[in-house]
This record gives sequence, C-alpha cells and structure tokens, in this order.
Amino acid sequence: MTSASGAPAVPRATLSRGQAALALALLLGLQPVTTDVFLPALPALREGLRATGEQAQLTLSALMLAFGLAQLVLGPLADRVGRRPVLLAGLGVYTLASLGSTLAPSIEWLIAWRVLQGAALAAAVVCARALVRDLYEPHEGAQVMSLGMSGLAVIALVGPLAGGLLTTAWGWRATLALVTAAGALTLAWVAMRLPETSVRRAADATPPGALLQQWGRIVRHPVFVAWAGLMACSYGALFVVLAGSSFMFIGLLGFSPAAYGLALASGSLSYLAGTFVCRRWVMRHGMAGTVRRGAFFTLAAALGFVIPAAAGWQNGVVLLVPQALLAFGHGLHQPCGQAGAVGPFPQAAGTAAALAGFVLCVLAFGIGLALGRLLGDTTLVYAVAIASAGLATCLVAWVLVPRAARHEAAKVANAANAAKAGPRR
Repeated sequence: MTSASGAPAVPRATLSRGQAALALALLLGLQPVTTDVFLPALPALREGLRATGEQAQLTLSALMLAFGLAQLVLGPLADRVGRRPVLLAGLGVYTLASLGSTLAPSIEWLIAWRVLQGAALAAAVVCARALVRDLYEPHEGAQVMSLGMSGLAVIALVGPLAGGLLTTAWGWRATLALVTAAGALTLAWVAMRLPETSVRRAADATPPGALLQQWGRIVRHPVFVAWAGLMACSYGALFVVLAGSSFMFIGLLGFSPAAYGLALASGSLSYLAGTFVCRRWVMRHGMAGTVRRGAFFTLAAALGFVIPAAAGWQNGVVLLVPQALLAFGHGLHQPCGQAGAVGPFPQAAGTAAALAGFVLCVLAFGIGLALGRLLGDTTLVYAVAIASAGLATCLVAWVLVPRAARHEAAKVANAANAAKAGPRR
C-alpha cells in the first residue's frame, strides 16, 4: 500500500480524543518536567557545584538551544520514517542523559548532559505536535491540544512543588533523579501503548535540497509566521519566569525552595484554568478570537510586572498576581499556536512543528543568556523582560493572527468560487 506520493503508507492510528490527549500530556509534559522540577534546585546547585550565575543559567539556556536545533533534524526525520521510531530513540537517549545529569561531578559535565537531554527532548515535543496534525484538522486539533495541555498543566503544577520538597529534603540531585524516572516511565508507555500516527512517509523530507525548499515554503507562509510568532513570544515571557524566578524568589526575596515551588505551582494552576477556557473559546470564537481575548490577560500581566518593579515594590506576593495572569494567557495562546503553526502542512507536520519549536527555543536561549548577565539585586530587569515579551505577544495576537485568518478565509473562498465556476473551456 502506498500514499498518493508513492511513498509507503500505514493504516491510520485509531486513538480516541482522550488517548490522544494523554499522549500529548505525557510527551509535552516532559518539557516542564525537564525545566520546572529543576528550578527550585538552581540556587543549591550553584552553591554545590561552585558555579557562576551564567553557568547556572546555561543548564537551562543551553538545554533550550539544543532542544531547538535538534528539532530541525528530528522533525523532518519523523516525517520520513514515522513518529514512533523517532520517539523511542529520543526517549531512550533522554533517559540516559537525565541519569548522567543526576550523577554529574561538575557544572561542565552537568551542562553537557543537559545539552544532550535537550536534544533528545526534541523528539518527544516535535512528534507530539505533529501527532495532532496527523489525526485532526487545525480547529479540532486546537481543542485536543488544549485538552492535552490541561494534563501538561497538572504536571507543571506538581513539578515545582516536588522539586522544592526534594531539594529541601535531599538536595539538587534528587530533582534530576525524578526527571530520570519520568523519562523512563514515558519511554515505557510509548513502547507499549502509542501506535504510529503518520499515514505517510515523506521520502523527500530529509535530503538537504528538498528540506531547504520545504523550510522556505513554511517560513514564508503567513499562517505559520503568525502562529509560530505567537508561540515564541508567549513562551518567551514564560521562560523569563522559568529562568529568573528562582533567583528572584529564593535569592532576592528570601523564599525557601519549598515555598518557591508553591509560588511557581500557583502559576501552573492558572495555566491549567487557561487551557480549560481555551477549549470553550475555540468552539465559540475560533482560534483567532481566542488569542485576541487572551492577549488582554497578557497585557495586564506585563503592566502588573513592570509598574510595581519601577516603583520599587519588591515583594513576592506582588509578583504572584501578574504571574497568574501571564500563565492564564499562555494557556490560551499555546494550544492555538501549536495547532495553528502546523495546520497548513498536513504532509510536513513534523518539519513545520520543528521550525516553530526552533524559533521558540532560539528566543528562549537569548533570554537565558541575557538574564544570566543582567539580573541584579532588584526585580526591574526581570519585570521589563517579561513585559517586553508580553507586549510582543499582544502585537502578534492583535495584528499578525487576524491577518493570517483573513488570508486563510480568502484562500477558502477562492477555492470555493473556482469549484463553482468549474473548468474553463
């Protein structure tokens, strides 16, 4: 049996919405497991390994850069050989790298293992995003993605709490031991439960010339530009929280690791609420209408961070309110962004997901490097960084996304008119 392109095809996987959402939660959930569980341990790690602030930040930012670069390879590879082989190999390497991180004898070894961990994590995330396009059209895919991200939000809610408690009880290595266990369990679940979802094998997905042409087509598409831009800017604001909040709350404001884990988990609870609202709003207002409304929460968060910081109000409770608003808006933006970015590319979903992830990760890497150098003894730099990414998110949601929606509507209308007119004589 072959696909329309002549490449081998496989039967379409039969997954219920609940099964697909569980797969998304587990695979996408590895990203917050890799970062959020580890965050309460950063100050202790810095002290334990006698690392500088920039070196401690590299355990996150270098991971994100490797995560983004690896997607450029693994996305097209998943289009060519299928999702399942890439997932199994990637999760195996991820588990090994997590174990290496746990046992790292120095900060240099830890950074190296985290780079490998980030590269392997790319397999889970890019295949999860492509899986949605394999099984659903974009509008329905956004609803399923938001359902899966509700599960991800639960993982993100528990992660910082567990990380804070583990750091307090057994030190920073215990957090990475938990990450290793999560990788091993996800690998076992995929091996036993997740079927192949791609029905096509794109033989031209990996040759360099064809791949460059495909990248060019994708990055010029206005729909991809809008939704990938929304993903990157929204996650950029969140990454400031991930990369900088432990030093703000623990180092500057005097929170214990356990109390900081609770503070971070409160944002995850708000994110969970955002994913629930997303499913309702996508059905009622569509994807563009959902993110347009979500941008008001992001704008409120940006102002809520920067105004108190400019006034010199350095209080942890003051930071929690805009953090919750930011996370709520992210819960609206991210499911729509991830479904929308791959929507126009059903035969190259892995490649499109990889490019969107690459853009996101390069932005996060730059933010991590900047924070490692600029964070000081006030919350102002932290707040300005979040506000800048938040305002960029609003501009994308209010300008680029509606423009992309009009482009798609015009394309559909033209196709319908051409079908009515019939072939010309």
